[in-house]
Amino acid sequence: MDDFQIYSTLQDLQLHHFGVRPETLGSEIYQAFEQNPVLPGVILLTQDGSLQGIVSRRHFLEIMSRQYGRELFLRRSITVLYRFMAHDFLKLSGAAKITEAAQQAISRSSELLYEPIVVECQTPQDQPFYLLDVHDLLQAQSIVHQLTADLLIEKTQAERLHTEKMASLGKMMAGVAHEIRNPVNFIWGNLNYLEEYTEDLTDLVRAYEGEIIHPSKSLIQLKQRIDPNFVLDDLPQMLQSMKTGADRLRHLVTSLRTFSRMDETQRDLIDIHQSLDSTLQILNNRIKEGVTIDKQYADDLPEISCFCGQIGQVFMNIISNALDALLTHQAALAELEKTKTNFGLTPQASDIPLWEPRITLMTSPRDRLPVDVPHPSTTLDASTASWLSIRIRDNGPGIPQEIQEQVFQDFFTTKPSGDGTGLGLPITRQIVTEKHGGYLILRSPIPEVAESQPTSGTEFEILLPMRVSPTINPRAQFSAPATRPALFSP
Repeated sequence: MDDFQIYSTLQDLQLHHFGVRPETLGSEIYQAFEQNPVLPGVILLTQDGSLQGIVSRRHFLEIMSRQYGRELFLRRSITVLYRFMAHDFLKLSGAAKITEAAQQAISRSSELLYEPIVVECQTPQDQPFYLLDVHDLLQAQSIVHQLTADLLIEKTQAERLHTEKMASLGKMMAGVAHEIRNPVNFIWGNLNYLEEYTEDLTDLVRAYEGEIIHPSKSLIQLKQRIDPNFVLDDLPQMLQSMKTGADRLRHLVTSLRTFSRMDETQRDLIDIHQSLDSTLQILNNRIKEGVTIDKQYADDLPEISCFCGQIGQVFMNIISNALDALLTHQAALAELEKTKTNFGLTPQASDIPLWEPRITLMTSPRDRLPVDVPHPSTTLDASTASWLSIRIRDNGPGIPQEIQEQVFQDFFTTKPSGDGTGLGLPITRQIVTEKHGGYLILRSPIPEVAESQPTSGTEFEILLPMRVSPTINPRAQFSAPATRPALFSP
């Protein structure tokens, strides 16, 4: 049990296989129980190998201890004893999780509570039925609960550290943005005056040149050294470059101030497009490595009530992951081409699929939720007339189907050690669902492009309610259906 995990299944436990046919004598079963003290019971099979029922050690020994019990049943087939003591039994799949199986086991009646459980495994095919001792199951459940408690403590500590780190980072970014904003505003405010003064001085210099017909020798030498014609032509371009740089600084400062609002407690009306653009501005240094950004923004999209800094963190996490996937795939393709070249393999240009890394940002209003929304809430849907959809799509290799359920688990990451914390997507989903009452949908491969492109791609769709109701939480509205133990009657 040292290798247990929170999501371990019944197949990871100690299972017992002792199947008998109807003609097996009771003395053989008695001997098996004496030789194997931990055997919880025997499995009664039909002639064709199908499951008929079970005989537990507890019931068997109880009957053997009765008056004339041994004389009546030890020399007869197990079928006779089974007819006398037949009862319902619990049958579960080997893929069932330990916590779910324990819940169903303790839901049985008191007289069946300690009866062993039949576990049906896919392999091997010739003996798919096993028995599980309830004591082993409950012991495993306690270990899983301890692992869950330890993980919860670790998650709480990690989230607290992450929150403190983001809050400190936000304060630092806000301070840096404030310190940069003042000199940038000073430069930006004076550039227009500098441009006007430069034009006036240019006109004055040209006027002097027109008035002075016979300049002195020293003035001619000075003109040759300075080359005023080049300076007068280059100076307006230099001023325009300075204006462009100052304008980019102003936008960067605005983006930093927007992203730094991580610890806000009040909602604000924000422009989603501006928030997306601010995120792109901060990530511009990585985008310049060759990633194309395609913006497909809806026209006249209304402002929406959000926690501005937290929504910025959602966009930052998803777009950063998309950039990681695209740039990693691009590097892998480049390494593959280099390897082919080294081995003298030079495929035709038509054989090489044309691929350029691209991220597409799409926004649109929605009148209803998409069909693949996870755990839709009828109450929330009825109270929300419309939704704001933000789709962030990349044309990378996609996320394998077998790990798509794990990417939202705490501390799960596919990045090398030290490059990822495994908290980005869990926090992203928590912000969208719990803080904003929305939904986060993962699609990989993307259905409409999976057949037309060499890579399957990944899409995250963020759905935010246009109208916020403080009393509605989608997680509170959704609850898993109650499960009843699958009892089989003989």
